[in-house]
Amino acid sequence: MASRKDNIYDEILMSEEAEYKQQLTASDPAGAYTSWAERNGFSHWVLALIWIIAAFMLFQVTASVIALALIGMEGGLSSDPSEAMKLMMDNLDLVFIGNSTGQILFLGLATWFYARLHTSRSAHKVFMRFNFRSDTLRYMLLAVVLLVAGQPVIWFLSWLNTLIPLPDAFANIQTSQMEMIENFLQSDHMMWLTLFHVAVVPAICEEVLYRSYVLRAFEKSWGIWPAIIISGLLFGLYHMQLSNLFPLAAIGILLAYITWVSKSVLPAMAGHFANNGGSVLYGTYYPESAFAEMTPESMPPIWAVSISLLITSYIVYWMYNQYQKNRHEEAYYV
Repeated sequence: MASRKDNIYDEILMSEEAEYKQQLTASDPAGAYTSWAERNGFSHWVLALIWIIAAFMLFQVTASVIALALIGMEGGLSSDPSEAMKLMMDNLDLVFIGNSTGQILFLGLATWFYARLHTSRSAHKVFMRFNFRSDTLRYMLLAVVLLVAGQPVIWFLSWLNTLIPLPDAFANIQTSQMEMIENFLQSDHMMWLTLFHVAVVPAICEEVLYRSYVLRAFEKSWGIWPAIIISGLLFGLYHMQLSNLFPLAAIGILLAYITWVSKSVLPAMAGHFANNGGSVLYGTYYPESAFAEMTPESMPPIWAVSISLLITSYIVYWMYNQYQKNRHEEAYYV
């Protein structure tokens, strides 16, 4: 005999299926349009996974080439790999320029055009959830509050991550990265420029890739909940920081959830900016605390984690209730 919990879950699935059909009809009343992916027999999730890998590689290559070219123009390029790495660490401002350029070109712009494989030109913006609705600003503010209030929980997940042993090679790479960032933030850097490279560009470009495109493509193949979870996990892996995989994946899942319930990618961009921008400010003005080594012995205070969990859980619950309440008000899916 099915439990009440199972019946509620089935009702949610059926309502989402009905909404999917309703929204599809609204965007294409004649039912004439078939996406390139569907015409050529490609699964939406396969195309998305291919693009995640391709975009990441193109972004990394472009960022490295531009950074090395800029360093070379400064007269500091070296053919010795170890010396070249040192030069990049000493010229992090130039590395940021290469990094931002690669993100804008491939994670942002190229992803925007690649998504046309899945949808029509007229429905492109809706497919990517580039919507500004009457409640979007409210969700943007809530996303900022959610990411700020959730920091103790994120800290706790970072602590949990330290309990998993990692190969020394991975640990050493991340230690070098953190030292490089710490040295840069404690130097005489231009705050607005650092915020642009570390907060503004990733908040826009990474959200275009993962919450606009990947989330939607996975949703078309598997439904919304697997899409939220798997896109969040891939977002965590994308950063290539295994010692921070838990918190990064949790942030990715949370941003995907915010995008779904708000029916817009803009709140996720706001939350992403708040998370990255807050990290820059914290690392600049409180480096001893921000860059303190996370070890199995440095568990965050339970009271702080508990309060953070209560606040974030309430906001997440409220967002879901609002989504259910407004679910039938307008069609937004393609």
